[in-house]
Amino acid sequence: MMKQLVRPLTAIWLALFLASGTPRTSFAQNAGQNPTTPAQTTVGTGSTPPISLGMAKYNYTRGPKGFPNLIAPYSGVNIPSPHLTNSPKVDQLIHDGKLEISLQDAIELALQNSLDIEVARYNVWFADTDILNTEGGGIGRGTLGASLPYSPANVPFLSFDPKVTGTVSFDSAVVPVNNPLSQGTGVSTTAIGLPIHNNQYNFGVSQSFSPGTTVSLNWDNARNSSGSAFNAFNPSVQSSLYLNIQQPLLNGFGTFVNRRNIMISKNNRKIADLAFTQQAITITNTITAYYELAYAHENVNVQQQAVTVAEKLYNDNKKQLEIGTMAPLDVTRAESELATDRQNLIVAQTAQLQQQQVLRNAISKDPMAANLVNVEIIPTDKPAPPAIVEAASFEEAVKEAFTKRPDLREQELNLVNAGIDAKSQKKALLPTANLIARYGSQGLAGNTPITSSTPSAGAPIVGGNGQPITVLDSAGNPVTIFVPSSTTTVTGTKTGGLGDAQSQIFHNQFPDYYVALNLNIPLRNRVAQADYQRSVLTERQSEALLQSLKNSAILEVRNTYIALVQNRARVEAAGKARELQQQTFDAESKKYQLGASTVYQVILTQRDLITAQGTELRALADLVEAKANYERALGRTLEVNNVTIADSGRGTTIQKDTLIPGTLNGQVVGTEKLFKKLDDQSAASIGAAAATGSGQK
Repeated sequence: MMKQLVRPLTAIWLALFLASGTPRTSFAQNAGQNPTTPAQTTVGTGSTPPISLGMAKYNYTRGPKGFPNLIAPYSGVNIPSPHLTNSPKVDQLIHDGKLEISLQDAIELALQNSLDIEVARYNVWFADTDILNTEGGGIGRGTLGASLPYSPANVPFLSFDPKVTGTVSFDSAVVPVNNPLSQGTGVSTTAIGLPIHNNQYNFGVSQSFSPGTTVSLNWDNARNSSGSAFNAFNPSVQSSLYLNIQQPLLNGFGTFVNRRNIMISKNNRKIADLAFTQQAITITNTITAYYELAYAHENVNVQQQAVTVAEKLYNDNKKQLEIGTMAPLDVTRAESELATDRQNLIVAQTAQLQQQQVLRNAISKDPMAANLVNVEIIPTDKPAPPAIVEAASFEEAVKEAFTKRPDLREQELNLVNAGIDAKSQKKALLPTANLIARYGSQGLAGNTPITSSTPSAGAPIVGGNGQPITVLDSAGNPVTIFVPSSTTTVTGTKTGGLGDAQSQIFHNQFPDYYVALNLNIPLRNRVAQADYQRSVLTERQSEALLQSLKNSAILEVRNTYIALVQNRARVEAAGKARELQQQTFDAESKKYQLGASTVYQVILTQRDLITAQGTELRALADLVEAKANYERALGRTLEVNNVTIADSGRGTTIQKDTLIPGTLNGQVVGTEKLFKKLDDQSAASIGAAAATGSGQK
């Protein structure tokens, strides 16, 4: 009796098992996702704003304004510390100790939490500071990807920021006089001190302009007083106002050569953007890690099903051995297969743990965070055969890669910078010839005494004998002759000062005109020649490097295209093999119901079906990864994943913003439901087998 019930009971169990556990995969899309999450809107819908990575939040191309806060340019700006904790979105996706995550969620988290992107963001800001530096007349320091931080051409230095200088000094001293007569202090046998007071009030402003012109205006004032009687003004105020203009005529002449570092720094800013784009393209690694985890997760289910089938086979064989309908060797074989399947399950489970850690590192800044370290990551998207993304021809694909790949565009800008430096170095070969023009006016004023003179007799006139000479007056009386003299008396002081001196300056009473041509010709000029030759050699090397990168891009486009085509063929072949294996299983099940097969053969065909399903899953995962690599080779990665580096229009404040929009219904645009048709076919086939078995019973 027991022997007669084994076959129908086994057939019923297999039908129920296959109907409930055959190709249902963990890749299935979760239909219950929260509809309010940002991952469920597309660009342009206006319902949810895109997620910014913070590039527009700070702009370091401008310093603090000097108005109305005049001291702002002399204080540092506040630069916040980097955020080294995971974004809040990580917590939002964790439920019941599991992180159920779609591909788009993984991409968003990778862009938000990637420390490599966090580091790359600073390179863009470094490039901002170079623009600020060079627009003031300094030199850039370079950024990642920029081969030339600045042009070292030996041209006159210019400061484009206006510079104000001022000197205020007070000097009071008593100077010992060695020659008193020269100072008007009189004759003395002892040292005499001469008091001197000297105050300086000097101010100036200067600025250079891109044609090479340097303009300066100097206003100098000095107030002097001393005890010398020889000074016409005491104290005196001496002022001058000079306008100086210097214009290079050969080396250093022209807007191009003097703005070369500004142009290079702006190109380096673009290079920094492209380097940041190149870093953002590493989301390809996140996509790969996501689908590897998806495959590993499903492979665990596949291997678990294999263990379940092997356990059933082993248990059934043991029962048949007990009732004497099976040989011991068949039981041993079933036990061996069970041990092998359990080993494969352990390998699949450890591979899943490894892929979870890889993805955990990709989507978090701190994978050891308490809320994340022990969380099981479950991918909710499954790989699907993508639409045709290949270019119409290989030539079109290469052309697209040349246009979009950040590394090629970086090298193109490096080549432009090398050309700027070579042109500037050629200008630096010229001698230095400066035309200098100066116009000035001076003034002198101060206090002068007001005096009156009273006539009086002076010393008598003496003859050769030393006796006074006399003459007879009208009465005949002798009269001594005296030298005429007068007595000067100070009756007041006429005051004068700064106002009088400035009036003289602006009325041009004491003008000063000066024109000069300064020429400096280095003989042989070997230093400048060496610099020029090196700059041209660097430009030629950049040309060769650009072509080398293009050749590498061509090879990468070709290889990724071939891999994509091959994996499409693999998916088709694996799908066909699974369908054939499904038919084999259905046929073997019917034979078993008719008594023409054994349960061993049915379970073997079921295991072959499970293996075929795993092979198809592997091929699908390889296909979507090949698609991601192909898009990376063409420079499409950010475009197809809706990640953009936004730039404002001309004439507005330039702000770089890295944006990642949401997705539609939790799916990346272009992703299709996988295995829907397969599930329907399998369920129908298994249901038919179950119905047949029940009818026979």
